[in-house]
Order: sequence, then structure tokens, then C-alpha cells
Amino acid sequence: MKTDTRYIFVTGGVVSSLGKGIISSSLARLLLSRGYNVTIQKLDPYINIDPGTLNPYEHGECYVTADGHEADLDLGHYERFTNIKTTKANNITTGRIYRDVIEKERRGDYLGKTVQIIPHITDEIKHNITKLGETGNYDFVITEIGGTVGDIESTPFLEAVRQLKWELGRKALVVHLTYVPFIKAAKELKTKPTQHSVKLLQQTGIQPDILVLRTEIEIPESICRKVAQFCNVSPEAVVQSIDAETIYDVPLLMHGQGLDRIVLEKTGLPATGEPDLDNWNKFLNKLKKAEKVINIALVGKYVELQDAYKSISEALCHAAAYCDHKLNLISVHSEKINDRNVEKLLKGVSGVIIAPGFGKRGIEGKIEAIKWCRENNVPTFGICLGMQCMVIEFARNVLGLDKADSTEMDESTPYPVIDIMEEQKQISDLGGTMRLGAYNCVLEEGSKAARAYGKLNISERHRHRYEFNDTYRSLFENAGMKCVGKNPESGLVEVVEIPDKTWFIGTQYHPEYQSTVLNPNPLFLDFIKASINRS
Repeated sequence: MKTDTRYIFVTGGVVSSLGKGIISSSLARLLLSRGYNVTIQKLDPYINIDPGTLNPYEHGECYVTADGHEADLDLGHYERFTNIKTTKANNITTGRIYRDVIEKERRGDYLGKTVQIIPHITDEIKHNITKLGETGNYDFVITEIGGTVGDIESTPFLEAVRQLKWELGRKALVVHLTYVPFIKAAKELKTKPTQHSVKLLQQTGIQPDILVLRTEIEIPESICRKVAQFCNVSPEAVVQSIDAETIYDVPLLMHGQGLDRIVLEKTGLPATGEPDLDNWNKFLNKLKKAEKVINIALVGKYVELQDAYKSISEALCHAAAYCDHKLNLISVHSEKINDRNVEKLLKGVSGVIIAPGFGKRGIEGKIEAIKWCRENNVPTFGICLGMQCMVIEFARNVLGLDKADSTEMDESTPYPVIDIMEEQKQISDLGGTMRLGAYNCVLEEGSKAARAYGKLNISERHRHRYEFNDTYRSLFENAGMKCVGKNPESGLVEVVEIPDKTWFIGTQYHPEYQSTVLNPNPLFLDFIKASINRS
């Protein structure tokens, strides 16, 4: 039987980075905990087809879905909060919308009509929103609109929302997240930015149904009523989102403000009972009550950026909490590591993550860090390029292949222990052409990786062009670095480890993408356990 889907649109105003993704994820968690079938999608207003060609300085981490789509980092939040896998349909950009419309025009799908923003672009946006609800049989589709109300780029998305709100009536509502600043000198909360933001939204033809006021201090009820009056929103539909100790507090804070109840009432669904948040609360309890601290170093070239390795830092947080420890993540810039300072930079840590990435910058620092970790038997976890650096370091310093390298860094290396995949050699387009998405991996029985997963057949997500060069496999294995995971179809090496070390594992895939609050990734759990034992 077809589900009568409700559509919730989350917009933002005043400034960016208020946390629309966290509010959307929190609302989804609450509705899921009430037994509803929910999904979330992100509409991004930039012209790129996807964020795959954007570097982290521009847009933070690029997240990868199981079906091989390079997506906005908010999809990582969606999955971590909801425990539901997202797909290509959950992240749409302006570039993708325009590309699809232009392709239809070239095929003659519009029967010779003049192709315009309205109705063709807005119809394509609406199609992508409603199709997700129809194909997934969802009770709720939560759609986050990227950017800030007033941005030119967001205009077609907002027009599509206006039309859907008109077409769907009570089955669609808009949650507008805005900012209420506290002026310290005047000791006053100021609502004028929120009023202006709502007016901008109203000028697009959209009246918000619910306001979420982002704030650093508690907002008195009198101010909430003032906001409701000036923004034409019912007083009970004005809720506040105060700064939280952790993002995982936000679902509980939003439930305390009645956000899930208000959404259900406004969409004509029963709001009786309470959401089942027992497992969520158990995680939070572990996260907050842990007293022992585990020091983990993250070695990468984007460590100064908060969102560059977001999924890794969250996966470590999940694993540490389940091991009853607080995570102290120490960022170490790989460009600043050399053979003279590596011991000083890493000596106090219990475990080291060698981060993924692309390009030559910072590679030699990663290799120095790996060498020190290997020689000092420090638990070490290399991810994607981090795993490839483990291979290069072993080739140079154990196998004696002095100029061993990846052909990504040095095309003329005499020892290409990491080489471009055969099927990648003729590819010229950079966007969406890597080995992307979930692939199967068979682990070697008795390996540390197999013991961590508790099984031999796994599936993890990939994002790379270069691979372990199988020509050198016997050399590595005879010297002590074992290839313990491979893809059953292609034979490509997925996991390497040094069994003689306490914990020294590299994965060609990205296990951080599949770590959620309710299901931490087993490899991260095992790495944290090994690091705790060392400390």
C-alpha cells in the first residue's frame, strides 16, 4: 500500500553554519524513534554536479554513499543519526538539476518548448523531491535546503518548495532555522536578524510553519512570543536550539522543545506517546560519563579544517565512547613532520590515524610518522592514501626499495608499489570517475582485521584511483606485511597488516563512512581497544 508521504523542508537564515544538517538529522532521529519511516535529502545550490571535485578547503569532507555517489558531508550526519544508508537520490545539486534538464532538452523531451527556470528547472527539483518519497514508501521526507535565504543560488529551490507547499497543503511544512545573537555589551538578545530573515523567506512566497532559534544562551518566553508575533508563526511553534555539549544532545534538546510533537500535529498525525530513545541515551551516557581519556593523533594535511575529516573524528568518538573512554583527538599536520621532530609530535599518543587524501603535499610527513609508529609498535590505522603510505614506507625502509612510491606522486618511480588501476588509465574526467561506493572484501582467516569484524566477508565504501601493485605482493608478504583482505571479483588488495605488531592495519576503503551512533564500525572499535591497551 502506498504511503501518504509528508514533506518537511528545512531552510536557514541570517548566517550559514547554524546546523541545519544537525537539526534535520535530529528531527529524523525523533520521528524514526516514534516508529515512522523517514529519509533525509540535501539540496545544494552550487553548480558542481557533486562535491567530488571540491577540495576540503572549499566544502569540507566529501562523503560517499553506498551506491557510489560523492555527496555533501551532511549526508554523513544523516547516516550517523538515523542508521539508514543514503543514496544518490539523497543529495541533489543545482549543477545536477541543470545537467538533467539540458540533457532532456537535447533529446527533445520538451517538444520544442522554450526551456525556462519556471516551470522546467523547478519541476525537475520537485520531481527529485517527490520521487524520493514515492520510491522509498516513506512517511516523511526531510529536505534540507543548502545555503541561506536571500542567496541568489537558492532561489529556484525555494520556488520549488513554495510550489510544493501550495500543492501538498498540510502534507508539507517548512522549518526555518535562524539566529538570535546575544550582544554582550548591551546584554541583550536581538531578534531583528530573525525578523528580516523570515521576511526574506516570505518574499519568496513561503510562510515558515516552525521557527528554530539558534542561540548561545536561553531565550526567555517573552522574546519567543515576540518572534512569533512579528514572524506570523504560532507561539508554540517557536523553539530554541541552544549550544549543546555535543551534537548528539540535539535530538533530546529538540524533543524537550517539542519539535517532533509540533511536526506531527501540523502534518495531521497523532503525537501521543514518547519516542524510543533508550539506545541513544545509552550511547550518550557512555559518552558523557567516561572519565579515562584516550589520546589519538590524526596525521593529515587538512587537520586545521574542522570538517575535513569529519567522518573519521566521529567514528573515533563513537568507538571511544563504547570503550568507556573520552576521545582526545590531536591534530598533527603532515607537512610539519620530519625525522627530527616526529618523536616529539607523536610520543604522547596511544594510537595514530594516517588520514586519506589526494596529491603529493604532506606525503613525506605521513611516511615519517608511519616509520616511527612501526618502529615503536604504536597502534596505527591507515585509511585509503594512509594505507598506501604504509605500503610505501615498508617498501622503502624494510624492503630496501629506496625510491619506492605511488605513481600518483612520482610517475617515474622505479618501484611503483602503488599504481593507478588499469581501468582508470584512459579516464580524463575527474568528477565521479573513481572507484566509488561499497565493494565486497574477503578477509583472511586468523588476521587481526577478520577478528575485529568477527567475520570474513565484509562490504565497505571506496573513493580512490590508485591501488596496491600486486606485482610486489610476495616481496611484502615474505618480509612481514600481509595482504589480508581482497576484493573477490577483481583480486585487488583491500587490507594490509603487520601481524607482528600490536595493531598495524591499512585499508584501501573508508570504514569511517559506515560508523553510526548505534552501530560503531568494528575496525575503529578494535583500533581504540588496542590503543587503550597500549596506554
